[in-house]
Amino acid sequence: MNSERLSGLGLEPMLTTSELADYLGVHVQAIYDLRTDGRGPAGMRVGRELRYRVSDVIRWLDGLHEPEAVAVSGGEG
Repeated sequence: MNSERLSGLGLEPMLTTSELADYLGVHVQAIYDLRTDGRGPAGMRVGRELRYRVSDVIRWLDGLHEPEAVAVSGGEG
């Protein structure tokens, strides 16, 4: 089933744990460890496998974003 047909059904793409690990450039075990610690992306079981909605992964990554450092000036103008 292709992604065009899925989007026509109102379904969004999902990633396997291996696909997510490849995308992030980490080992699969790192994804499992993050989930065990409660710090990983939301996932769902489909049979015996975990799947991750792309939107959940994006939301999780956005939550990891570190704020930019704000420059503090030493004196008044």
